[in-house]
Amino acid sequence: MADMRNIVILTGAGISAESGIDTFRDAGGLWEQHKVEDVATPEAFERDPDLVLRFYDMRREAIQAKQPNAAHEALAKLDAAWDGELLIVTQNVDDLHERAGASRVLHMHGTHLNAWCTACDMRTKWTGPMLDRPACPECGERALRPDVVWFGEMPYEMDRIYASLRKADLFVSIGTSGAVYPAAGFVQEAREMRVRTLELNLEASMGSRWFHESRHGPATQLVPQWVDEMLGG
Repeated sequence: MADMRNIVILTGAGISAESGIDTFRDAGGLWEQHKVEDVATPEAFERDPDLVLRFYDMRREAIQAKQPNAAHEALAKLDAAWDGELLIVTQNVDDLHERAGASRVLHMHGTHLNAWCTACDMRTKWTGPMLDRPACPECGERALRPDVVWFGEMPYEMDRIYASLRKADLFVSIGTSGAVYPAAGFVQEAREMRVRTLELNLEASMGSRWFHESRHGPATQLVPQWVDEMLGG
């Protein structure tokens, strides 16, 4: 790994699962309690906004009670120490990377702790409920929704992500299912650009065959071990 200078890291639900945040696709995960089309599409919000806002209010409250785990802390350590370019692209809508101390983080699916005003297009830090239709702090309109990318919507900052992949020496995927696009296609993009690829996952993902190397086990074990390798610890 001595020749690796620019790193792009993709994190998914598996990195936060050990902090007690439900994954979406595993048995017992979020989608077992709610159908995707009932809570995570623009059509659902238009059809039954109370159901959608209640679901996200519960998620927002639950996330704030969770704590970063050893995997988040290891990536924050790498972020602080790495003198090359580094970008942590997360599919997660929690803030555990930031609370662990990481700063080079891009939330491609948005974050539970933001509100988006559909009237003035402003995004605001938000930790409380939205069910009672609070006014936008910027424009005063009662047009807030969770700043979360729903199914059928375009993930955030895709141009920046692909630009970082083009410059990367190493692409690392941590705790992802390999089932949700466009993130599931990042490894193929990286391989086409001759970027070294590494998967750290509890088990083989749907995209494992695309990686040069796959390591399987809990994120709280694999990620600190890998970070120590990268930092020569």
